[in-house]
Amino acid sequence: MYMQNIIALGMISLFTWGCGNSDKQKGETVQTPLEDKVWYSNPVIDSDNPDPTVIKAEDGYFYLYATGGNTWIHKSKDLVHWTYVSGAYEEDKKPSWEPDAGIWAPDINYIDGKYVMYYSLSKWGGGETCGIGVSVSDRPEGPFTDQGKLFRSNEIGVHNSIDPFYIEDNGKKYLFWGSWYGIWGVELSEDGLSLKGGIENAKATKIQVAANTGNTNAYEGSYILKRGDYYYLFCSTGTCCEGANSTYQTVVCRSTNLFGPYVNKAGEKMNDNKHEVLIHKNDAFLGTGHNAEIVQDDEGKDWIIYHAYRTADPSLGRVVLLDRVYWDDNGWPYLVGDGPVVKAEAPAFKDNK
Repeated sequence: MYMQNIIALGMISLFTWGCGNSDKQKGETVQTPLEDKVWYSNPVIDSDNPDPTVIKAEDGYFYLYATGGNTWIHKSKDLVHWTYVSGAYEEDKKPSWEPDAGIWAPDINYIDGKYVMYYSLSKWGGGETCGIGVSVSDRPEGPFTDQGKLFRSNEIGVHNSIDPFYIEDNGKKYLFWGSWYGIWGVELSEDGLSLKGGIENAKATKIQVAANTGNTNAYEGSYILKRGDYYYLFCSTGTCCEGANSTYQTVVCRSTNLFGPYVNKAGEKMNDNKHEVLIHKNDAFLGTGHNAEIVQDDEGKDWIIYHAYRTADPSLGRVVLLDRVYWDDNGWPYLVGDGPVVKAEAPAFKDNK
């Protein structure tokens, strides 16, 4: 089915606008000759909501959490139309174990009947004392109750310890994290709310899965997808937050093991800063990075959410984009046109038909 869809899409694309790498700077509209399609336009959230993370909650809504304030929350039935909900924390109960810090890069999960959100607590220049904490709620819209820090950078031995990502694999729970000083992984406790064996055990057993330590052209914002025989490690490279000068982009490698080695198409290792670029900039958007979880719609199509700047007005901040992810014959992900679409066929969800 995947192969049939890819072939069909390729024929349609050639008929309508001639896709290819040479077009990736044009901010393409992905078109189809069928009249009964439902369309959407990027951005799907046209305001500053960087570092998104997404979950489909028990109430049937998708919830998106982003850096900003006390962690902004939006909800949607279809990944396209988003409504602002609230902040994740009551104002006087925000995480505060790092003074004068902001709550960055949340990662939302549903663990043992609770909504569990890992977060970074950091400030610019605070690479030694920033760290990662965890909070919980009975409801996706919160309020979330902080459970405190898991670790600071200077406790775990990884500078600039931010950007958490949680994954379960073979009955165990793991946390991956890192920003410019390697992507690292460590095992969590059975409830996911603490480090297995405590901080000293975590410091001794942590494993680096991407980037040479200290290489500022390396990686952050990790996300791992298990698909078929492979684990796909998505990260971001470049400068995230410089408006029109941002060089952020989403990259990917894969491995047959959760802890790597992750390699590109040529077999070169991500620990040597080798990768495949998944989302380039184009004429419409730049700074295309820090993707959320990949979501599958009711027709089995895969979708990726991430942030970017509008090239026409970067002052709007990092807006939220949605794009379909395709898979080639060798199991590598790609986007039509290699970058963000401006308008395309929308995800298919039965609740919205």
